[in-house]
Amino acid sequence: MRILCVLLAFGALAVADTPLGKPLTLKKATPIKKLASQPGDYVGKTVQAKGKVAEVCLKMGCWMNLVDPKTAKMIRIKVQDGEMVFPKESIGKMALAEGQMVKIELTKEQAGAMARHEAEENKKPFDPGTVTGPRTIYQIKATGAVILD
Repeated sequence: MRILCVLLAFGALAVADTPLGKPLTLKKATPIKKLASQPGDYVGKTVQAKGKVAEVCLKMGCWMNLVDPKTAKMIRIKVQDGEMVFPKESIGKMALAEGQMVKIELTKEQAGAMARHEAEENKKPFDPGTVTGPRTIYQIKATGAVILD
């Protein structure tokens, strides 16, 4: 009986995968390398990406960056504030995220404002000299994700 109690207690401590948002629907992830190198091919399409969580919005949890551990290619996963929260504890863990690939074109001023905002959110210094012109961003507007523990 004692062994059973120990096993049950250990099982209760085991961490399960953490689903966020809506359940994932696609059976297979598109490699981040393909999403990052040919993003225009996926705009408007529902895609799934799998990678290591490299960074998370520390203020609202409204975005995370997934990196392919083999190629170091990165894709941003973004949600509207409050729709879903990517926990900061997920940094360093593998994750799956699914949603629509979107293209966002920013003027130099908009790109600067975005960079400043992200630096403030993550308590990092901001150098306006790093913003050199207009910017096009491709990211996944997520409907669901799973942090793999």
